[in-house]
Amino acid sequence: MKARLVPVYFPGKNDDFDRQLTALKDLLAGEAELLEPVLLGTALPDADAVVFPQMLGEGYRMLDQFKAIPLPVLVITSEFGTMAMWDWELASYLRAEGVNVITPYDLEQSRKLCRALGVKRQLIQSKFLVFQDNPGEGFQPEIFKRFYWWEDECVQRMFDKFGITVVKKSFKELGARAKAIPDEVAQPVWDEWASRLNLDALVPRQVLSALKIYLAVKQELDADPSVQGVGINCLNESHFSDTTPCLAWNMLYEERRLIWGCEADSVSMLTKFILNRSLNVPIMMTNLYPFLMGQAALKHERIPAFPNVPEPENHILVAHCGYLGVLPQSFATEWTLRPKVLRIVDDNATAIDARLPEGNMTLAKLAPSFEAITVVEGSLEGYAQYPGSDCLNGAVLRIPDGYSLMERASSHHYLLMTGHNLADIRLISKVFGLDVVTL
Repeated sequence: MKARLVPVYFPGKNDDFDRQLTALKDLLAGEAELLEPVLLGTALPDADAVVFPQMLGEGYRMLDQFKAIPLPVLVITSEFGTMAMWDWELASYLRAEGVNVITPYDLEQSRKLCRALGVKRQLIQSKFLVFQDNPGEGFQPEIFKRFYWWEDECVQRMFDKFGITVVKKSFKELGARAKAIPDEVAQPVWDEWASRLNLDALVPRQVLSALKIYLAVKQELDADPSVQGVGINCLNESHFSDTTPCLAWNMLYEERRLIWGCEADSVSMLTKFILNRSLNVPIMMTNLYPFLMGQAALKHERIPAFPNVPEPENHILVAHCGYLGVLPQSFATEWTLRPKVLRIVDDNATAIDARLPEGNMTLAKLAPSFEAITVVEGSLEGYAQYPGSDCLNGAVLRIPDGYSLMERASSHHYLLMTGHNLADIRLISKVFGLDVVTL
């Protein structure tokens, strides 16, 4: 969805404004629709942000008109699609007076801002669909009853802040519909995807069951195009299905960029949607097991010890459902669908064994208030395997300050991205009205 930008000019605009506006229409053609220009201080049309192709000294004397703008204010005044350095002073003055001024200094930042503005508008028109029946009442209730994303308060706060609607449907019914799909309906899908999927580790029944979940979810998406993300309470209520949705999430992301929610974690889905759509960055959800957690983490993963590394206090083992977690093929350096690992899912279930590239990484997640996003940059140092455990292939992350993460992390679920993305997250956070908390 393209951002709708309304160009704003000062009284007495000149040819420089027109030249820059023409340049912006070309530079941002893939990300933004530029509306008809309006005079600063006059009524604005329906738009996602205003953009100033030209800044003038009159701005110091038009503070009230700036304060009356209810939208983010983008300053993109150079022919290169960035702010001009001469605009620092006026931008700083306006920010000090409470105006939400955003000054991208790189063309790609301008494009990311436009994508973020489009995402912000799309959220208001979108739904997340979650399949669950009685969260916490199934397997491991002592764990699952603790999670905020199942609270009505959480759903309401997401709607109040971002406009996203969470629709709940029965996992029991979805699982029954999937099981009822004939093998001869699922087989052509297998034939179509066979060359793209590494399924050699599975028997036919495992593959067909996984594909039937894909088909059942796809029917829901086709019936309601406003659904942009789907989650299933796939572990806690795994008795409602003879498989897991991991393969379906991979296929639906590759087909239509559908955002997925392991364990129906809608907060992870929302974080993932905002960051993936705005930044076009590979992203996934996984569990954090900080080395500082000691035996509490080791026991849960059924492993004897963490890897031997320097400064263990600044390291995290990350894993989910036996491997790194659900990772789409287009993000992965290695990708295989394997038999299930966790004991609480059906013996016929499957899990993705995949890897992100080693090197720079970022962890992020929206805080429960939805007024902030927590972020930490670090590096993916390598992978650790523990045969016979619940961590057959997890990743080892290094971060700057493990003690800070322990004190300020918002969840055991975090979104793991390739690259260092803190600067870009700070940039787009201004679009969504979020504070950035670095861990």
